[in-house]
Amino acid sequence: MLRALKKILVVTRPNDTAATALGGEMVDFLAGLGVVSAVCEHRPGACDAFEAVLARPDLVLVLGGDGTFIGVARRMLALGVPFVGVNLGRVGFLTQLHRELWKPWLQNAVDQGVSVLHRMVLRYDIMRQGAVVHSGLAVNDIVVGRGVLARLVRLSFVYDGIEVASFRADGLIVSTPTGSSAYGASAGGVLAHADLFAYCVTPVCPFLNSFKPMILPASGGCMVRVDDAAAEVTLTEDGQFSFSLEHGDEVRIERNPQALLVADMGPRAYFDKLKSHGFLTER
Repeated sequence: MLRALKKILVVTRPNDTAATALGGEMVDFLAGLGVVSAVCEHRPGACDAFEAVLARPDLVLVLGGDGTFIGVARRMLALGVPFVGVNLGRVGFLTQLHRELWKPWLQNAVDQGVSVLHRMVLRYDIMRQGAVVHSGLAVNDIVVGRGVLARLVRLSFVYDGIEVASFRADGLIVSTPTGSSAYGASAGGVLAHADLFAYCVTPVCPFLNSFKPMILPASGGCMVRVDDAAAEVTLTEDGQFSFSLEHGDEVRIERNPQALLVADMGPRAYFDKLKSHGFLTER
């Protein structure tokens, strides 16, 4: 079902004059189409007033790179509205639009409405001595790995109550299909189509161990346990936030009940991205 666009929130990368200028241009363009819009920077509290004025926008436009898109999507996930990223960064795998193509896409989206896709999001709790010491969300991945010292750490991985593996490695990545093309792919993991709902589990440089990358159903829950009493171990959320772990800590991961909504750019868009970023090559 196509969604009508009557109110749009534009969120820009902070301290970026080009993004701010483009945001202002978009607001003027949308006003000409009869769409109510506002622009704000991606920083704590900056968009609160605009969200209140728009009273739940129909679309969030994110101007920046993949990091900005992930951060905005995670912070505004509870709005339950679709996101579209306009790439102003270097990689631009998650952002759907090239900066030169936003105007015709917006014109068509306002005229015709947008189709929406659902993307899996991870939710996690860090358990320490039976109590939750930290919780969070991840759009791309959760990484449990070594700290600043270049030494292996011992971890255990449990799926749906089943002890799957105990191993020494640089770390372990649990990613969404969306995030499988990021750190997981660099570490030798598999590419999973972004429309899937599954855990992509990838060990990072396992030592004397045959723990291969796995794709597991999102119907169960995952757990990563820190079994190393001496090493420094850290959890990293989407490469943007870290939390120090201790011996015996358990990172419990599950599919977040609320999915990330993104605008559907057509059936070829995912494979075109893979080709343009070198994941698929053609002669």
